[in-house]
Amino acid sequence: MSNFAIAIHGGCGVMAKADLSEAEWIDARADLAKALRSGWAVLKQGGRALDAVQAAVEAMEDSPHFNAGHGAALNAAGEHELDASIMDGQTLAAGAIAATRRIRNPVQAARAVLDSGNLVMLVGPAADDFAQKRGVVMVEPSYFTTPRRQKALAAMKAHEKAGSIKAASEAEKHGTVGAVALDAAGHLAAATSTGGYTNKPVGRIGDSPIIGAGTYARDGACAVSCTGQGEFFIRHVAGHEIASRVAHLGETLENAAARMILQDLKPYGIGAGLVGVDTHGTVTAPYNTDGMFRGWVTISGDLFVASHHEVYFVERL
Repeated sequence: MSNFAIAIHGGCGVMAKADLSEAEWIDARADLAKALRSGWAVLKQGGRALDAVQAAVEAMEDSPHFNAGHGAALNAAGEHELDASIMDGQTLAAGAIAATRRIRNPVQAARAVLDSGNLVMLVGPAADDFAQKRGVVMVEPSYFTTPRRQKALAAMKAHEKAGSIKAASEAEKHGTVGAVALDAAGHLAAATSTGGYTNKPVGRIGDSPIIGAGTYARDGACAVSCTGQGEFFIRHVAGHEIASRVAHLGETLENAAARMILQDLKPYGIGAGLVGVDTHGTVTAPYNTDGMFRGWVTISGDLFVASHHEVYFVERL
């Protein structure tokens, strides 16, 4: 038994099972497991939760199966604008970037902002320039584009023209990646990264880079990373709300997270989900869509991944 744990999500915008081949589902689940191993390796060596969540999110940003980094959604102009954030539950230090276009791994730039010591958020070209000056790997915007995202943009444009946006699938709309972790020293951390939603207005920023909304971590309470239509997570200050319910009302993380996803956000009819971990290493991953890419490693070292309702045991680490 260990005294640390990690959990990840790859977004609640999971495609219907019939839309991907079994081989593609297997590849996506394999990339979830790869991300978990990356984060777990940090924790197993006595590393910080902050480094573990960064490692896990970087792995998902490198995968074409998720809406972050390579494989990110396209906005209304057919371009990429990427957002990410990271937070240290021990110190409440945080870093975020938004509407960036050239940063290969946006979570690395968010970490650079955190490490700067006097910033929390940078946006647009200034964030790209900041990252480049600090040695973060830069790429051409075309690096992020995949055929699946081009197809999704075309589908959303067609829905828009036909007035049938509500009929669009969650996979056509949006997606996010995120990670939460508890380290051996008892500290928590969270990180989130996204390309936003398909066909979003140019310049739109959601909850993923907003500390307290899509990302939040506080020692003694919990760490949370959210996925879904960000405007509503911002309005509810979702991450902070969940942590406050745990810290001040004595609710379990499972109950507080489920309340947010299944009750507080229910009236809006949006797709929503999150992963969270508390100070005991207890993981929760509620969602209200047909599926949510997710996975976790328990304090016993058992690695699980899932896309829809089936949960797959992968291995004991």
